[in-house]
Parts: sequence; structure tokens; C-alpha cells
Amino acid sequence: MVVEPHLRTLTGEVIPLRTIYCIGRNYTAHAREMNVEPSTEPVVFIKPPTSSIGDGGTIRIPQGEGIVHHEVELVAVIGESLHKSTPEQARRTIQGYAVGIDVTLRDRQMKAKQQGLPWALAKSFATSAPISAVVPIEMISELEELEFGLEVNGTVRQRSWPRFMIWSVEVLVAFLSRWFRLMPGDVVFTGTPDGVGPLTEGDRVRAWLGNLVELRVDVTFEP
Repeated sequence: MVVEPHLRTLTGEVIPLRTIYCIGRNYTAHAREMNVEPSTEPVVFIKPPTSSIGDGGTIRIPQGEGIVHHEVELVAVIGESLHKSTPEQARRTIQGYAVGIDVTLRDRQMKAKQQGLPWALAKSFATSAPISAVVPIEMISELEELEFGLEVNGTVRQRSWPRFMIWSVEVLVAFLSRWFRLMPGDVVFTGTPDGVGPLTEGDRVRAWLGNLVELRVDVTFEP
């Protein structure tokens, strides 16, 4: 039996998962650690809904890949259709938030950049988008002060707060709505802070969003 990609809220609601929009270079410190300058507008790429896994899942790295990095991110979940909106309109469409991991085949991405090719294989392979359960918006009081982070085998690698974003969540959603017609069940990975690092065979990864929700996944490299 094929299970369609979906998210689940902390209150038990099932949300069919649609497009996964991802933002690059939204934290100055991360841009610098990747030896690139912050962009003048958000960098956007897309993952298919079938790239997602949930809490307790396994990141499966395709055979023969080199360096693989974790990138923890705050994830916004869209609850209403939206097109060509203002930031204020965008803010009202957000149904909730989750924590996610943008898993990146770094060697493959760097080679694609050097050749001027798309990043799809490096960023959008199956299991490249772990996403936690969704925290309903009414359970979040001060988003800007809500810590999110990631640890590997008990060692903290990344930790930050939304207040350090270059573009806020509502600005990002409004920007995306200029180009795309956003739909309920779309999600936005809002960018990763500094501290990205390698994943290896057998790693156990835990990401968190405040004390509201956790995401735990294992890592395996396909033989």
C-alpha cells in the first residue's frame, strides 16, 4: 500500500504534503562559512514531497556519494492558497511550524555549481527532507525567540533563532507568492544557520524546535 506524503500536527491532524520550497543563504554566518556572499534576494530551490521523511525515519544516502551535510531549518507550513501577497497577508496563511533538515550531497552540489548545472540531485533525492510533526501556530507565542537546532550523536552542531534571518518568514512567503501559487500543504524551509557538518554511516540525528517538538532520524549509506 502506497502512503501519500503527509505531515501530522501535534494535535493529530493529517496534512497532505505538497511542494517543498527551500531558501538558501538566509543567515549571514552560514553564507560566509560556505564562502559566498549573502544574496540580494532569496535563493530558491524545490524538493518534491516524496523527498520527505518523518520522525523516526532514516536518511538513505545514495551509493557512491562523497561528503554529505546536514542543514537544520525552521519550516513554515502553508494553510491557505496564496498568490502575489503582502508579508502581512502571508503571515496569516501560516498554519504552523516544524523543524526540518535539508540533507545535501555537498560534493555533488559543488560540482554542479562549477558546471553551472541544477542542484536537484544534490538536494532533492529521496529522504533528503526530514520534517518533524507540525506545531500549530496558536501554540507559538514569540517565533523570533524560539530556538531551533541540531545535534549528531549527542553533540550539538547547529543552534540559532529566527531573529537572525536576513528575510523573515512572512517576507519569504510573500516573495515566493510572487512567483508561485502557494497551496495548503506547501512548506517553506527558511534557510540554515552556520554550523553545517558531515553525516556518516550510523549517525543518530536529533533536531528540535524549542521545547515543542523534536525530530529524530538515523543515517545510512546505501551499499
